[in-house]
Formats: sequence, C-alpha cells, structure tokens
Amino acid sequence: MFSLLFAVTTATVWGTADFCGGKASQRAPALAVSVLSKLAGLPVLALGLVLTAGTPTRAGLGWGAVAGLFGMSGVILLYRGLAAGAMTVVAPVTAVTSALVPFLIGIAVDGAPGPMAMIGAACAIGAIALVSTGAGGARKPVGAAVVGLALAAGAGFGLFMTLLSRAGADAGLWPLMTSQLSALCLGWLLLRRARTAPWLAGTTLRWAMAAGALDFTANIAYLFAARDGALSIVAPIASLYPATTVLLALAVDRERIRPLQLVGLGLAAAALVLVAS
Repeated sequence: MFSLLFAVTTATVWGTADFCGGKASQRAPALAVSVLSKLAGLPVLALGLVLTAGTPTRAGLGWGAVAGLFGMSGVILLYRGLAAGAMTVVAPVTAVTSALVPFLIGIAVDGAPGPMAMIGAACAIGAIALVSTGAGGARKPVGAAVVGLALAAGAGFGLFMTLLSRAGADAGLWPLMTSQLSALCLGWLLLRRARTAPWLAGTTLRWAMAAGALDFTANIAYLFAARDGALSIVAPIASLYPATTVLLALAVDRERIRPLQLVGLGLAAAALVLVAS
C-alpha cells in the first residue's frame, strides 16, 4: 500500500513539475530550462541526503548515473519531437512507451503480479494514452522520424525508472545524486554545443526553478515506491503524471478538456482502484 501511495505521489508531483516546465519552455529554450531545472533540484537533494539514511554503494551510484543519462536523453528527444509540431502523436506515444518499458521489464525480471493488479496496470497505460492526447486541429502527415523520436524519448524515460529501481534500498538517495549530476553534465555539454545561454530571469526562472524542485521531489517519491513495490505496477501508476498536467491546465489556464481525456481520467481512477484492491 505504501508503494502505491508513493507512486500516486510521484504521478501528482511529476505532473505538476511538467506543467511548470511547460510554462518556462513557452518563454525560453527548452534545453536551457531543462539544465536550470536540474540545478534547482540540487538543494532538494542536499536536504534529502541529510534527512534520510543511506550508504553510497558503487552499484547504487552506477545505476543512478546511467539512469540520469537516459532520463535527460528522454527530455531532449521529447522536446525535439514536440518541436516538429506533432504533439498529438508525440505526447501519447512517449507517455505510453515510458510506462510500457518498465512494465514489461518488471514482468520479465520479477514475474507477473496478481490478475487484478495486471488489469489495473493495463488500465493505467490506456489512461496515459488517452489523457496525453492534445488539442485537435489541422492534421498533417507525421513522419517515421518523429514517431521514432517519441519512441526513443519514452524508452529513455522508461529506462530511467527501470534502472533507478535497481539501485538498492541500502543506498538511500545517493543514486539520485549521480543521476542528477550525469544529467547535468549531458545537458551542459549540449548547451555548449548549441551555444545556448543557460540563463533565465523573472517569471521564466521561477517556473523553471519550481519545475526542478518538484521533479526531484517526485524522483525521491518514485525511488521509495520502486523499492517496496513491483516495478510492473509502480511504473505505470507513476507514469499517470499527464493526468495531473491536464487537470492543472484545466484549473489554471482554463483549457478545455477533450472527451477522450475525460475518459482517460476515469480509466486512471479505475486503475488505482484495481491496483489497490
């Protein structure tokens, strides 16, 4: 039950972080926002290391470092896909892939959970696809390259969740330290290559800082969820974060919710009930 609560917390906080990051990315280059948001997570990391127990291990630090590279790569590939103007394809493909990868790996490595939990996990993956559908509009052909970017981005996020779950309970939050540092190194190298200024100001900076602090808080919650629960269940529930983003857009920006998204929210609620039963 605690793993489910942590997974739901992860989805809620990740979705809020994505909402804040989206606000910042509307005003500044996405890569700069990503790097500065990673920097904003460092104070949360320092506080977490002080307040929680754990001993850094070579394996835990290694799993965290590799996970961070995959996670940051997922962010970069996602933004490249979204820049192609095919959000209604890129968003759901990325979200579903990010849930399917740890779901399938979890079953292969740890075995399948009970039938009700399996149905709940499947409902969660379906809910992610429906909730992630963006606004309609003019339809234009989507090339294989864009779909490939979305699949690669989702795989990056899914491997981030999978690898982080293997870091071991004894390592505490130390795997998140190497995860954050490796992501920062990759982001900084790409910033230098793109010759993009990493500095933000005003409202944009505040949105980016909020996104980074919330994202890292969600990473902590996910780490706790993955240590106590089955990866094939925890990952799909944690991946329901698009539902939070949609609800925030509805409440804050007064965006209209599509019927498919409403069905997705209902399916997400059903998934939680089935997994918890």
